Amino acid sequence: MRFLSIIVLLSVSRFVVADSPNIVLIVSDDQGYNDLGVLNDEVISPNLDRIVNEGIRLTNFYVAWPACTPSRGSFLTGRYPQRNGIYDMIRNEAPDYGYRYTPEEYAVTWERIGGMDLREVLLPQYLKEAGYQCAIYGKWDLGMSRRFLPQQRGFDDFYGLVNTGIDYFTHERYGVPSMFDGNNQTEADKGTYCTYLFEREAKKFLHKNHDKPFFLYLPFNAPHGASSLDPKIRSAAQAPEKYKQKFPHLKESYKQGTKYGKPALVATAEKRKLEYLGAIACMDDAIGSVLDLLDEYEIADNTYVIFFSDNGGSGGADNSPLRGSKAKVFEGGIRVCAAVRGPGIPRGTQNDEFLTSMEILPTLTKLAGVKPQEDIILDGFDMLPVLEGKQPSSREKMFWKRRGKEAARVGNWKWVKNESGEFLFDLSKDLGEKNNLAEQAPERLKLMRAEFAAWRQEMQEAEPRGPFRDY
Repeated sequence: MRFLSIIVLLSVSRFVVADSPNIVLIVSDDQGYNDLGVLNDEVISPNLDRIVNEGIRLTNFYVAWPACTPSRGSFLTGRYPQRNGIYDMIRNEAPDYGYRYTPEEYAVTWERIGGMDLREVLLPQYLKEAGYQCAIYGKWDLGMSRRFLPQQRGFDDFYGLVNTGIDYFTHERYGVPSMFDGNNQTEADKGTYCTYLFEREAKKFLHKNHDKPFFLYLPFNAPHGASSLDPKIRSAAQAPEKYKQKFPHLKESYKQGTKYGKPALVATAEKRKLEYLGAIACMDDAIGSVLDLLDEYEIADNTYVIFFSDNGGSGGADNSPLRGSKAKVFEGGIRVCAAVRGPGIPRGTQNDEFLTSMEILPTLTKLAGVKPQEDIILDGFDMLPVLEGKQPSSREKMFWKRRGKEAARVGNWKWVKNESGEFLFDLSKDLGEKNNLAEQAPERLKLMRAEFAAWRQEMQEAEPRGPFRDY
């Protein structure tokens, strides 16, 4: 009933534009900033490279959190994680210690019952009002109770995993079946590599809906590490054999290590790189199938294709020239590889403007001819004129907080505070965040602290949202 009431409120502020463009939003999982074939000879990604070559590569594009769940919640709402309520992970901790839940235990765990606040309005809810067919195939990660699942949040169809990661073949998360078809858990495709399944469903959707406006959201779990309790599997991503064979210079190898406080065989760095690159290559082929269908149905010229990673790379990733990786608020955890192709987007160009994933919702709703609710504060803006090269970005500031890790960017200045200390960088001269200017520029440091404090106060004063906030 709550969802229906939201739709009624939304409907009074909508207008439909004829010939609305189609939208394909592709999100990879833990892919490194440098891990595109156009940048890195070791990466095989001709279809991601095609998006770059037929559109623009965004070099200065950030996500709102350095790991999965809050990052995804932010770009689907256009709001900071601290504003929409998902400002930490919806995951259980026991598997980190090698524990496998019984079904009865799992049913009442945080991972099973947590989810995005039902008062939040997600991107597909807006697009539905403009007549779009909306589907998601891949990683949801915003709640697995029925009320939180995609088809209750605006999507017409869903096939994929509901939490932060799975075993690519068994579709289990640390031994718990985690693949859903619509609102129902399924094991019908157990044993099939999951990227193939997301590709299958995306193609079915395009066959059925190519003659009407559509929003196809493809949040792959590749190349995220495998969520298996087996240390050999968990210590790397997973890729089909035929894709690993594309990297003959990398070998299947393990080393003696420790896991769960006990001796265990774990993947070597070479093995992690092999599985990681194979997972990207397979994902890239799936993306190619989607691009080919857009061509086959002669709708590519009226389709925006947007790609980025949900956060910085990990495992076998290459985040160079950035410092840090996933889970950190240095650039390597929050500045991500990204590209956009579509009508009016300059081909084969590079855009260095300061942009973020919170610009996604305002941009796509504007393209669809939809006005977001006036009483909902968005933290992004319509970036299409920036992508078209018509004007500079209006983004001047961005803030991050992951527990004790805090960061702010104001102009080209970057401030970081974490368990190691306090840092200040001039990104215009030091993209790799190597030269800490905290002692040399005390006034700038004071200003950055004040900017972050003001943002924190704004987030505290925002209308509270669950699931984490006490209200």
